[in-house]
Amino acid sequence: MVTFLSGGTGTPKLLSGAESVFDPAEITIVCNTGDDVEIAGHLVCPDLDTVLFERGGVLDRERWWGIDGDSTETHDELRALSEKSGFDAGPRYLPNERQTEGRDLARWRRFSGVGEFMTIGDRDRAVHLFRTSLLDEGHTLTEVTRRLADTFSLDVSLLPMSDDPVATIIYTPEESMHFQEFWVAHGGEPVVEDVEFRGANGRESGGQNNGAVPTAAVRDALADPVVIGPSNPVTSLGPLLALDGVPAALAETTVVAVSPFVGEELFSGPAAKLMAAVGVEPSTAGVAESYPFADAFVIDDADPTDLGRPTVTTDITIDEAGDSTRVARAVEEALELGREVP
Repeated sequence: MVTFLSGGTGTPKLLSGAESVFDPAEITIVCNTGDDVEIAGHLVCPDLDTVLFERGGVLDRERWWGIDGDSTETHDELRALSEKSGFDAGPRYLPNERQTEGRDLARWRRFSGVGEFMTIGDRDRAVHLFRTSLLDEGHTLTEVTRRLADTFSLDVSLLPMSDDPVATIIYTPEESMHFQEFWVAHGGEPVVEDVEFRGANGRESGGQNNGAVPTAAVRDALADPVVIGPSNPVTSLGPLLALDGVPAALAETTVVAVSPFVGEELFSGPAAKLMAAVGVEPSTAGVAESYPFADAFVIDDADPTDLGRPTVTTDITIDEAGDSTRVARAVEEALELGREVP
């Protein structure tokens, strides 16, 4: 058995060829839910859905988001209605008091459908509507995810990190905003001063104590060897690592991490800016600092970093399925090295 921690696109890309190295029936994927948002009353779970669609064979691999070939008529009409009605297109948070009323799972991340700022395809929207309807019926996010995984014929086990809300909040000099506003609406351009995982460990704006926790299924999965793919250590893995008990669980099992850097050069995404904002060097060395529980690492052949821990080197570029298979084989080798760490 092996558990992959997934957020963003790094780990899903690794998973796309991992089945030739690891038996899918023995793979569990735990996904970040700090990026989730509610738009027009529908809960959107980007990291869960990227894995759901990739493993289900329908992912748009050009964007690594949404369903391949999906239409966007509803999204386009929402944008047109907003413009014709005199509303600016872009993120429109619901009022503060609306952020914490209603369904608990959507708190601190509620947006209006007016000026819809994330492009959501029509088939993709049906998934969000289905998910939210089952949540309103009283099912947990874990239960709903299992139903969706069965619907998309997944051959792996897919889990959300928690059934409780955690929202990744980015602090800029002018304001705070949800990660999706920072990354999707503003293209990651704003200066970042800090990052908060609101709801984790009982931390919540307004003084209330929510205390998001990992589910029992996640705790069980973390007892198996763990692989952290080449994802952003701040916003893709940070929300999960902020949950009570998760770092301690990782310290008790074998953990292998794949660097998203070659030395100080990042492959893609906002990881460098976010790591610098939280006081961590944006580099492979900084990734190792972010994962003190990791027993071994996979880094690029050209990466000169000496981590002082067992390391397997390979070309970590993942553009095609064959690339992910190559990196997955390096992960398998690193897991063997990690098991030998006292």
